[in-house]
Amino acid sequence: MSSEARLYSFSQATKDHLRKFRLGTSRASGPQAVIYYIDKKTYEIKQDEDKVVYKSLDEIADDLPDNSPRYILLSYPLTLPSGRLSVPYVLLYYLPNTCNAESRMTYAGAKELMRNTSEVGKVIDIESAEDLADVPSKLAVE
Repeated sequence: MSSEARLYSFSQATKDHLRKFRLGTSRASGPQAVIYYIDKKTYEIKQDEDKVVYKSLDEIADDLPDNSPRYILLSYPLTLPSGRLSVPYVLLYYLPNTCNAESRMTYAGAKELMRNTSEVGKVIDIESAEDLADVPSKLAVE
């Protein structure tokens, strides 16, 4: 077992939600996203309390904290230049420049565990809510 798997954890309910979200978004006609954070006391990776499924990048930007990292699972349907529909499922790793070193280390340590547990195809690092505007162009390059 890797060291991050011993330090960080997911409740069974969170694992079930991750799976349900991944399977449910594969045929979605519009963007869908959920935000996760790490509980500082228990090191459990949890979905944000309001359990909102976001339908646009602007909604996500409005709810991101200014100085605390987050993981954002995003399903973003788009039409490729070939005309084929693609629904990439990605992890947005939000790490603002203003967060403290302890938070940076905590989230960096769990990044691969979150990636593997959520079964995303790609990880995109972002540093600010404004960086969300670049996500569609990064997904179209696949």
